[in-house]
Amino acid sequence: MTGTLYRGLQQGGSTVWMLGKVIFPVTLLVTILQFTPVLPWLIEILTPIMGIFGLSGEAAVPLVLGNFLSLYAGIGAIVSFEFTVKEVFIMAMMLSFSHNLFIESAVASKVGVKWWLIVGIRIGLSILAGIVINLAWSGGSEQAQYGMIEPSGIIPSGWSEIILQGFQTAFTAVLQLAIIVIPLMIIMQYLRDYGWLNVFSDKFAPVTRMLGMEKNTSMTLVAGLTIGLAYGASLMIQAVKEDGVSRKDMCLALIFLVSCHAVIEDTLIFIPLGIPVWPLLLIRLITAVILTMIIAYFWRQYEIRKRRETANEHSYHTF
Repeated sequence: MTGTLYRGLQQGGSTVWMLGKVIFPVTLLVTILQFTPVLPWLIEILTPIMGIFGLSGEAAVPLVLGNFLSLYAGIGAIVSFEFTVKEVFIMAMMLSFSHNLFIESAVASKVGVKWWLIVGIRIGLSILAGIVINLAWSGGSEQAQYGMIEPSGIIPSGWSEIILQGFQTAFTAVLQLAIIVIPLMIIMQYLRDYGWLNVFSDKFAPVTRMLGMEKNTSMTLVAGLTIGLAYGASLMIQAVKEDGVSRKDMCLALIFLVSCHAVIEDTLIFIPLGIPVWPLLLIRLITAVILTMIIAYFWRQYEIRKRRETANEHSYHTF
């Protein structure tokens, strides 16, 4: 038991250090950027484009803040304006696919998948969802009634306060990472040492097979679905090192999770906005399943073709 605890602490500490080296500078930079002309400039550029999604120009504010900062920043911006139910639902759907791009994409790329692929899938799904919902839904024209959320925020004055807030936010992000990841890695080490991980993987195997992955990818999927992409990356990294998860399976798992992760938290936080959240959850989940199965199918066909070409080439040389 002592050895399990030690190995879990060691693994958790090294993972926090590796991810913290990404999260700290990115969080610091993005926090500072929100008090510079960069975000207003982006909002000004995107405002005319909002009509494509059936949104008013003000919708550019929560979409930019949600993608640059976090879902909470996007929601805080939504309640600062008067939007219709349809507009709020469209923004919620778009932000559920694409939010916190810098941190989550940078951390997820540590697994070995290119960051631009992660960002491209998330932004692509966000844009597609916004356009499809706008065209398919003719209702929701009444004004949205927000719950108990109220816009708030203290704006720092001067660069010293801005930089100080950036360091505080970045330090808090890494501390929160440590609080979640280290106990998680200890639990995972316990499950691995006592054989529970194999039992769990066997139970979840039908789901991973349906998605075109081996059963040893199950813990990665469950972690990403429950605790999110950034924190779930710690398990992904460990899975690559210790569980023998292949590059293909990890890539498929990451594609699934960039479409649908932290389903409990990311769904519940939209409830105070007064929109239906079940469609939000189902659309994300169904999209993730279909997208992963399609990519797995074409990947499998590509591997079959490559094996045939190799076999034919070998037969030719033998002859």
